[in-house]
Amino acid sequence: MSEEMGDGSTSALTWSTVAARGEETTSFLQGQLSQDLTQVGDRGAWSLLLAPDSVVLSTCYVRPVEGGFDLVVPAALAEATLNRLKRFLLRTACTLAVYDEAAGPFSTLEQQIDARWPGAREFAAGLTPHSFGQAFVKSTISFDKGCFTGQELVGRLDARGASVPWRLVYVQGASLDSLNEVLRAKGPAGPQGVTSWYERDGTVFGLGFAHRSLFATREALTEGVVIEEVD
Repeated sequence: MSEEMGDGSTSALTWSTVAARGEETTSFLQGQLSQDLTQVGDRGAWSLLLAPDSVVLSTCYVRPVEGGFDLVVPAALAEATLNRLKRFLLRTACTLAVYDEAAGPFSTLEQQIDARWPGAREFAAGLTPHSFGQAFVKSTISFDKGCFTGQELVGRLDARGASVPWRLVYVQGASLDSLNEVLRAKGPAGPQGVTSWYERDGTVFGLGFAHRSLFATREALTEGVVIEEVD
C-alpha cells in the first residue's frame, strides 16, 4: 500500500500480546480491565486498561487461552501496558510476558481510521473513555461486572450523561493544515487537531479531537472539510 501517515511512516500497524497466565489470572484481570472476562467468548472481545484516574492507557483485544488470557495491544503501548499491570500484581498467582503479534484487530492504519477506532496516538491525549464515543464505551466497558481500576469516574460520567469537553472526530479534507485549522478554531488550548491520518487520491482522511463547542455552534466549516463526531 502507498498510503502515508503524514510523518513518512507506512500505514501497516504492529501489535503485541501481553500473555497473562496462572490460576489467579481471571480474578486479577477482572480487577484491572474494563470488560467482564466471564462473558468473553472464544473469539475474544475489546477491553480497556485505565489509569487510576480513568484515563485510557490502551485498548486490549482479550482472547481466552488455556491457563489465562492474551491481551492484544498496539505494539507502541505494550511496555506501558505491562508496567501498568505489574504495578498491581502483588502476591498473585499470575505471570505476565510480552510477545510480538503477527496479526491484530486491524492490519493497517487505513482500516483503523475508516472504522473510527482510536489507537496509540489518540490515547496519548490522556482522555477518559467517553471522549472516544458511546460505541467505543459500549464495546469496551461492562458496567455490571463490579469494580476495576479507573471505574469510579467512568461510572459517574456514564450516569450523568458523559458531557466531556473533548470529542474524537473523523475528518476528511484536501490537506492536513485545513483540517487542523477547523479543529483548532474552537475551545481552549488542548488536544484538538488531527492525530492519525493517511492520504489517498489527494484527500486526507484521519482521526483527531475537537472541543464540544465546535459542534454546539454548528458554524459553517471550511469548504471541502468534513468533520464527524464519532458516536
